[in-house]
Amino acid sequence: MRTLARLLLFCTPVTALGQTLEFPSNASLEAEVREAEADYALPTGPFADDILPTRTETGPFRQQAWRVNAGGLTTLQLIRPLRQQLVDAGYVILFECETETCGGFDFRFGTPVLPPPAMYVDLGDFRFLSAQSEGDVVTLLASRSANSGFIQVITVGAEIAPATTAAPARSERPAVDLGDFGAVLETDGRVVLADLAFQTGSSSLGDGPFNTLQSLADYLLDNPDRRIALVGHTDAEGSLEGNIALSRRRANSVLDRLVESYGVPRGQMEAQGMGYLAPLSTNLTAEGRDLNRRVEVIVTNTP
Repeated sequence: MRTLARLLLFCTPVTALGQTLEFPSNASLEAEVREAEADYALPTGPFADDILPTRTETGPFRQQAWRVNAGGLTTLQLIRPLRQQLVDAGYVILFECETETCGGFDFRFGTPVLPPPAMYVDLGDFRFLSAQSEGDVVTLLASRSANSGFIQVITVGAEIAPATTAAPARSERPAVDLGDFGAVLETDGRVVLADLAFQTGSSSLGDGPFNTLQSLADYLLDNPDRRIALVGHTDAEGSLEGNIALSRRRANSVLDRLVESYGVPRGQMEAQGMGYLAPLSTNLTAEGRDLNRRVEVIVTNTP
């Protein structure tokens, strides 16, 4: 069994519990984000009346995406063994739901999820649960594609142990340290804004916040002589003309957000659309199509 190791420290004197979540041998760690101190909006109920009820948890933060390389597993089969491990370790289940009882699309985009292909969420088939022990919280989000299961694990409040050995992520998207956003953009000439969320078939950008937009805005405001293009991309479903128009509208939505919410001068940016002409992955799988739907930023001039 592959093991996700965590050390849980309690307030009672000289009391410590070593707790592990065990994944099947055909599971691999695809992506991980760690912060020494962060706020996490923990969902406490379903999305309803335009609100996702949450409470703020603060502490050491870890977010991981795991892929289970097996087709045919249901989301219940994916999440149930992990749920039982938490219960056996003394965790109290705070909230759990399935797709529509969670609030569907709005719930999915109201809580942080690592970007594809590391984490894939079928908007019509996912499960979520949150659990609490003394001093920390854990959330699980499970979904699946035709060939694989996907599980995201978020922990807040526990001392974070070193990462376990696992297979490297298979993402074709460049992994960008947001602290080096400008350096990566200038060196590579492009960055995928991987945390953006659009409604399916729509050009409407979600409410956010989106860390990549903050980093891009900081870069542009610090470098007023730079010019960039926001380039939208789609999967291959539908006509080329329709997808080019949709991808351009999505890029324009990002441009408008940067102007209206971050104060970036409109003259530093332009918006273009490529439709499905520049895929990052195959359009024959759900994961590949999800990867291909994106907005990139490219540098169009230098001083």
